[in-house]
Amino acid sequence: MVVGTTSNAGKSMITAALCRILSHRGWRITPFKGQNMALNAYVTATGGEIGYAQAVQAWAAGVNPLVEMNPILLKPQGNMTSQVILKGKPIGYTTAQEYYEQYFELGWEAIRDSLQRLSAEFDLIICEGAGSPAEINLKHRDLTNMRVAKYLNAPTILVVDIDRGGAFAHVVGTLALLDPEERILIRGIVINKFRGQRSLLDSGIQWLEDYTKIPVLGVIPWSENLFPAEDSLGLLERRSRKPNSELTIGVLRLPRISNFTDFDPLDAEPSVTLKYIHLNDSLAYPDALIIPGSKTTIADLKALHDSGMAKKIQDYAAAGGNVLGICGGFQMLGQLITDPEGLEGEDRYYPGLNLLPVRTTITRNKIVRQRSCLSHFPHKGLPIDGYEIHQGRTHPIEGNKDTQIPPCHPLFDDPGLGVVDHSQTVWGCYLHGLFDNGAWRRSWLNHLRQRRGLSSLPTGVPNYREQREMILDGIADLVSHNLNLAPILPMYL
Repeated sequence: MVVGTTSNAGKSMITAALCRILSHRGWRITPFKGQNMALNAYVTATGGEIGYAQAVQAWAAGVNPLVEMNPILLKPQGNMTSQVILKGKPIGYTTAQEYYEQYFELGWEAIRDSLQRLSAEFDLIICEGAGSPAEINLKHRDLTNMRVAKYLNAPTILVVDIDRGGAFAHVVGTLALLDPEERILIRGIVINKFRGQRSLLDSGIQWLEDYTKIPVLGVIPWSENLFPAEDSLGLLERRSRKPNSELTIGVLRLPRISNFTDFDPLDAEPSVTLKYIHLNDSLAYPDALIIPGSKTTIADLKALHDSGMAKKIQDYAAAGGNVLGICGGFQMLGQLITDPEGLEGEDRYYPGLNLLPVRTTITRNKIVRQRSCLSHFPHKGLPIDGYEIHQGRTHPIEGNKDTQIPPCHPLFDDPGLGVVDHSQTVWGCYLHGLFDNGAWRRSWLNHLRQRRGLSSLPTGVPNYREQREMILDGIADLVSHNLNLAPILPMYL
């Protein structure tokens, strides 16, 4: 088991690295996170939602993502409520208090059942905790951390982020707040995100080992190969350092932004600087502006209008700027969003950005599925793989004399997946993972480059999954070279 002193300490990265290291040594490995709170989600082959980080960890282990790898996914939607996804399927909405009153026993049953199923199929389960295992006000109802470790009697690694400062206090304080039967499971400490001269830590590490009687397994240096963040706080670490890039692509940092892992392939393009834009920031004039997915589309659309960003986007588009909306962002680009059942709040009707001649109705039934299709634009016939996660149906507005928006064209061979306007400057689609498709991504970037008078990039490039494999190999090498795993996993090494 891997737990951390804080959120964003590096648990997900360490878990992925262990999955890759051990799978390369011939073991059949699976990741597991009992309960995850995240808006970055992935759709399994069976149409179930799990945290995107667990999907990446599964790929690190060389296996297909399964709903049992993340049996509980909580998707915050504002107003102190979250959607509850149990074994891949939405089962309701709840507040924190109601969740622990109504779903605790059901959740623990799902965790135990998932662990049993995974144990029957895999040699080893690498479990990941969430946040801190020592939140004393929450420990009695914590489904994710030491309850799982105790249930499995799992040797446990404690990860601390030294870049935040106070790492030794975080470790000592965490251990002090654990119960004796929990503390005895902590078999090693990992110091993560270290910048500087390693020898300067030696005296502190010696003190920590003497004081806690727990070995420090190693010190992992800071790496620019960031593991996909689980929440928008992780965006704070995404600082593009590409002084020679040729294109700037802005991504709106919506209050309830979801699935921003969609843009990792763009961030990996050497010629692209990806810039996350707050709603109160100046929009400037990027080469393209992306409106990402949102857990609560109407609330985020209202935030665009209230902040003045909606007018900035409309002015940018009117001046010839390229705008692309994905999922909730696609819905916002239309004329109107209706919510007849009040699923997203009190607003039943809300005007969109009026950049595409489409209307969306929020529906109770959620569409969650993997998709394969062929593109119509920017070039015809490019194969596309992706996945849908949305509540709502979007339809074109035909024959309406009141609209001043020219008709649009299907973006793919399935017209329900997305559209593009007549000038190919406003794009909207429901496909997450769109930019993972190398040929389509490069074709779209070349469309932007042509407008700037830049030469075209080669389009015969592999899909992003190959780059992701290289990143995972790099993360595994970094961890294996800097950690001594023998005290934790002697029989597997």
